[in-house]
Amino acid sequence: MVHFVGAGPGAPDLITQRGAALLQGADCIIYAGSLVNPALLGLAKPGCVLYNSAEMTLEQVLDVMRQTEAAGKTTVRLHTGDPCLYGAIREQMDALDAAGISYDDTPGVSSFCGAAAALNAEYTLPTVSQTVIITRMEGRTPVPEKEKLASLASHGATMVIFLSIGLIDKVQEALLQGAYTSATPAAVVYKASWPEQKIVRCTVGTLAESTRRNGITKTALIVVGDFLGTRYERSKLYDPAFTTAFRKGADR
Repeated sequence: MVHFVGAGPGAPDLITQRGAALLQGADCIIYAGSLVNPALLGLAKPGCVLYNSAEMTLEQVLDVMRQTEAAGKTTVRLHTGDPCLYGAIREQMDALDAAGISYDDTPGVSSFCGAAAALNAEYTLPTVSQTVIITRMEGRTPVPEKEKLASLASHGATMVIFLSIGLIDKVQEALLQGAYTSATPAAVVYKASWPEQKIVRCTVGTLAESTRRNGITKTALIVVGDFLGTRYERSKLYDPAFTTAFRKGADR
């Protein structure tokens, strides 16, 4: 059987208990290169075969899975964060379906959650933003026409931008074509939850310059929005005047 496992954002203790147990029992681990903390590979049992998928094509990954399955052994496909975001797992699952190989998927803590934790931030604040857009800048890999960054920026919602730090000038330009202004708060989080984590707080107008000044060129998320500011209203859920299914609000 093949187990797709989310490694979490980086810190080895942020993998799920289920994911750790699957790693410990695997006969073969195919991991997502430098995006996976090497400490997690230390969970592998003696004799477990390790493959770095950064050096492999999809066809080579699938060949390893088929060979391991034919030998009656178990494979863990270890993806960074949660595999459902930019994990390229659909193509692997479709191929396994065609081959009649069973698999399952163990979720992980996404790096966008790790970034919020690093920033001590809440993406959804009353009267500020109730929507989180997770996307990336168009580069060598295109995005659907309706999902161009400038178009998504028109909403002014909280935005988390993956896989785009190397295009930071284009990111800044696209954001300013939307509802954000040069004064809108922004941040860059490098390797969220890793020991070498770095946080750069800035504005949309200083995003590119701040990123370059701090020498960040890869493995970083860009987060944008007024949720990084100080203005918001308290939650209605815990307002003493607000009635819920579990308590009656006070009369005023």
